[in-house]
Amino acid sequence: MPSYSELMAVVGFRSKNAVYKLVERFMQREWLEKDDMGKLLPGRHFHDLRLLGTVAAGFPSPAEEELADTVTLDELLIRNREATYLLKVNGDSMNEAGILPGDLLIVERGAAPRDGDIVIAQVDSQWTMKYFRRRGDKVFLEAANKHYQPIYPTQELKIAAVVRGVVRKYA
Repeated sequence: MPSYSELMAVVGFRSKNAVYKLVERFMQREWLEKDDMGKLLPGRHFHDLRLLGTVAAGFPSPAEEELADTVTLDELLIRNREATYLLKVNGDSMNEAGILPGDLLIVERGAAPRDGDIVIAQVDSQWTMKYFRRRGDKVFLEAANKHYQPIYPTQELKIAAVVRGVVRKYA
């Protein structure tokens, strides 16, 4: 994000006080925020997208465009910004879960996995993405592809992150 001086030059203001007042208005609308050091950051409404309603995925139905709300993808997909990162998918072991090669995963490091969560795990010194399964006192990893067998750790299982979302770009 630009500094106050850079904003002053871009907007054509002659004083930093005018820029300060503009930034304060942007902060009130949550378009901007400041970090602990006072540096400007994009606010929660900086990247808003309009939510215009719903669309039928079954039989066609009449639809009208209406502004239902605005959301940001961060607000929708990210719980803990500092612990969240992206990984690119390579392989087909989770295709029946709708996760395909080339997709981007939004993962949260340090989150405690629950039975059925999709996790990024290090099992016996190898990295993989699978369903986390717990049956009694046994823990194992399960693919979402019938051609892959469940993985039972023989030495060690470390859960690095829990998958929170999948992003796929068409064309």
